[in-house]
Amino acid sequence: MSRVNVKDGQHALVACVAAICAACALLADDNHPTPGVGTGARYATDAYPGFDDVKETVKPERKEPRWFAFINGPKRSNAREQIEYCAELMAERDYKKARKQLDALVREWPTSPEAPKAQQALADVCLENLLDYEDAFAEYRYLLDFYSLQCDYNRMADRLYQVAGLMQQEGKEIMFIRFANTVDVRRAYEACVLHAPGASWVPEAMLTIGALREDEGKYEEAVKVYENLRNIHPDSPEAAVALLREADDRMLVLRERSYNRARCRETADFLAMALRTCRPGDTEKLKEYQSEVRSMTEEEAYRGARFYDSPTRTVRSAINAYERFLAEYPDSAHADEVRARLDELKGAGQ
Repeated sequence: MSRVNVKDGQHALVACVAAICAACALLADDNHPTPGVGTGARYATDAYPGFDDVKETVKPERKEPRWFAFINGPKRSNAREQIEYCAELMAERDYKKARKQLDALVREWPTSPEAPKAQQALADVCLENLLDYEDAFAEYRYLLDFYSLQCDYNRMADRLYQVAGLMQQEGKEIMFIRFANTVDVRRAYEACVLHAPGASWVPEAMLTIGALREDEGKYEEAVKVYENLRNIHPDSPEAAVALLREADDRMLVLRERSYNRARCRETADFLAMALRTCRPGDTEKLKEYQSEVRSMTEEEAYRGARFYDSPTRTVRSAINAYERFLAEYPDSAHADEVRARLDELKGAGQ
């Protein structure tokens, strides 16, 4: 994954000031074409199993003017003057004040031609100058949600994904201590996928989301993410990785839960499919899993057969149960024991 350069402050300053000045020159240009977002729709409508609710993940609330505008509001009387004032603040390297005033512009004049440029500059300041990755992510996401027609959508979606990576790398700082912040980072990646479902980095992002689900201990949700990745991007390199990870997680779930015949059969069917489509180097592990699942089902079938071999059941019921077991598992470790018991039961019935 490429990483945004956040250390070259001087270069970032020049770029941000240039962007704002360009906005002033483009006040009347409100009809420039809208870029696409790859093969996906502007906003994804496809289901993404394993993701959190789309309302929590994607849509922020629209910004409104703050209370006590004489303190928190814009310092100029119109959007044109305000964005020029923000450019002056950034030229002076007063990034915290510039951040506040850019936000004030968007809140006070949200439909002005300057607003989308101010919103992008606000996100850039949070990222490149203040190194506040969580706020930067929120501001880029706001730009995509409310100014999708007035920005370079593809480039901003790529930037959103890059910032999600920075959030994951840097963690969350609380009282000067950094934490992994797994849930927020996962939701950030989910928002990236939902905003740009046709982007080239989506398979990689979905792999990351699955891994973060595993970090949360939610293996069944991780299985859904990996399965969806395989279905949506079957020919991607990430699909092969997802297949093996899905096998790992399915086995974890199978071992941790009490025996469930339907889950065993589903896992066995999955492993059979996985062995037909996996990478050559993954077959050994998958065969081991297949053998483990078969052992589980054999043990349960054996216990089921023995259930009928009791004083409360008829001899014929026990015989039928053992014969069904041998027909299904003739090479079972219990096969010799079952055959010997069958001989006893049949001899007793004569």
